[in-house]
Amino acid sequence: MNVQEPHLVIPKAPSAGAPKELLASSTFLMKRLGFAAKERSFEAFQGTGLQPFHFAVLALLEEDPRETQAAIADALGYDRSHVVRLLDELEERELVVRKRDPDDRRRHVVKMTPAGHKTLDRLRALVNEQEEAFLAPLNAAQRATLHELLQKLAGYHDPRCASLKAVADPAQN
Repeated sequence: MNVQEPHLVIPKAPSAGAPKELLASSTFLMKRLGFAAKERSFEAFQGTGLQPFHFAVLALLEEDPRETQAAIADALGYDRSHVVRLLDELEERELVVRKRDPDDRRRHVVKMTPAGHKTLDRLRALVNEQEEAFLAPLNAAQRATLHELLQKLAGYHDPRCASLKAVADPAQN
């Protein structure tokens, strides 16, 4: 039996690189990295039957239960109809349950099941592995600096991404 060695996919050197003007642009580089990170995330989730969007919902429910579909959508910045579809898929897999809110029959209360917690643990390991591979060229200090700078930018442009430290002490921004 011929067993193939797993291989790393190393991007080929392009025949022509991006223009110097674009390479000098931080926003261009962030955009390119964003595309690459998104593509790798979806590839990493392929064998799970889930997507990074599902992971985000489960992580949110574990860390800070929002309880309602609308609150989940708002916290993650997802379209509410998209969240309904994601919750349908998670509910089909018995990872979450939704029930009518007894205080407001128009709302659904969402809770993660024990199976949801186990799945979240498996997905978290997958995400950590993918992030480790993506950040491989950087040492620990560089990763910490990059994360701090990204946190600052994300928090500035989207308050949902503000670190708890920045929210507690706005003078630090």
